[in-house]
Amino acid sequence: MNRGAIAEINLSAIAHNLEIVKRVSKDSAVIAVVKADAYGHGCREISKRLIKEGVSYLAVAYTGEAILLRDAGITAPIIVLFDREDIEGFFDFDLVPVIHDITTALALSRVARGRRTTIKVHVKVDTGMGRLGLSSNHLIENLVKIADMEGIELAGLMSHFSDADLSDRSYAAVQLERFNKIREALFKKLNKKIFSHIANSAAALAFEDAHLDAVRPGLMLYGYSPLGQNKNTEPINLIPAMKVKTKILCIRNLPPDSPISYGRTFVTKRRSKIGVLPVGYADGYDRLFSNNAEVLVRGRRVPVVGRICMDITMVDLTEVEDVREGDEVVILGQQGDESITAHELACKARTIPYEILTSLGSHSRKEYIYPVRKGGFLTGQMFKERR
Repeated sequence: MNRGAIAEINLSAIAHNLEIVKRVSKDSAVIAVVKADAYGHGCREISKRLIKEGVSYLAVAYTGEAILLRDAGITAPIIVLFDREDIEGFFDFDLVPVIHDITTALALSRVARGRRTTIKVHVKVDTGMGRLGLSSNHLIENLVKIADMEGIELAGLMSHFSDADLSDRSYAAVQLERFNKIREALFKKLNKKIFSHIANSAAALAFEDAHLDAVRPGLMLYGYSPLGQNKNTEPINLIPAMKVKTKILCIRNLPPDSPISYGRTFVTKRRSKIGVLPVGYADGYDRLFSNNAEVLVRGRRVPVVGRICMDITMVDLTEVEDVREGDEVVILGQQGDESITAHELACKARTIPYEILTSLGSHSRKEYIYPVRKGGFLTGQMFKERR
């Protein structure tokens, strides 16, 4: 058997979530963030579906991710957010680099001149994230210098919010004000408007003033709100696109006082049915879920018991009737009327949904499902991509 879990990806949910992005962002273009293998969902199939549904641009972290998309036949504009090493790759694969400093701009200009071509770039300015971007020191002067470089076309200006997901968006408002002042000053210098974007998923949902020319949704495309369970925000009908599932490898009938797994952190108090799952922390199922999470079996929640091992996890099936070896187990997603969300798992592991999705998704084999219409009716059809 193959190790680990299967991530079932619902491409119809991706399309549905994109429609919500379009609705809330109104006239702004959509830059779909598909970095980190589309947050663990599989960048090639996700990108193809997003393009089919009308996104304007894709965004990745590094050129290697963009090259995977080009090799998959994707021709849409791809913005590379962080890479500054693979200068030749930007030209070879027709990519849009994000410039964070003058040094990278000079390198791009030099290669463009050598190739007798022009490359479109976006420039990132640091408005308070403190991570990457041109800083306030001679900022406008440097932006104009980049715009005037031979072989460079300044096609976009961007920044990134530090905490637009908080209910108090006062700092995000400060960042937006800084960004707008930079945009205005640049317009006066160049006498032309530069395509501008700063809004992530949180700002797309809850900070309309930040929508500008484009929004950059990430998490919400995959079915989760970065605003979490904030009761002060209007509910939105996002659909989680990932279901992570495995099967029961073995069922053991154990007497009371039987220790389970390393360290004897769980000991049975009664005669118990203990299910063994072929998934462990090597498959992205965090050790912090030891004695601290549930999975779904036959539509019921059952607890994880004992420490999670590298390759194995144990669950207590005592209350589940007619359970058998080989039955489906859902680690993340819905089964029957019950569901386990990335928000729930993130809370238990003291992390964020982004980490849950990227970790479980990147370690799982993929199955993609989408609706097919036959004779006027929608039927479920599935194709698989194994990794």
